[in-house]
Amino acid sequence: MGLWILAVLALVTALVGCAWARRVGRKLEALTQSYWELRYDYTRLRSQVARLDPEQPEPAVSEPPPPASVSFVPLSSIRKKES
Repeated sequence: MGLWILAVLALVTALVGCAWARRVGRKLEALTQSYWELRYDYTRLRSQVARLDPEQPEPAVSEPPPPASVSFVPLSSIRKKES
């Protein structure tokens, strides 16, 4: 009898967990949709403002750093230390 109660309790717990996971999934999907809608609106409005005020500078895009100056060192110039 105790095993049946344990099995039913495990089944109920699993069903509640599945229901909770589906609800969280739906919330995540709604948040993702809202994020992309806001991002689209932001970009659209930024382009409209840029057309209204063309003298305003574009926001600075982070430029890649200049390449490091690495000089070529031939292997023949590297000498082993004599001990």
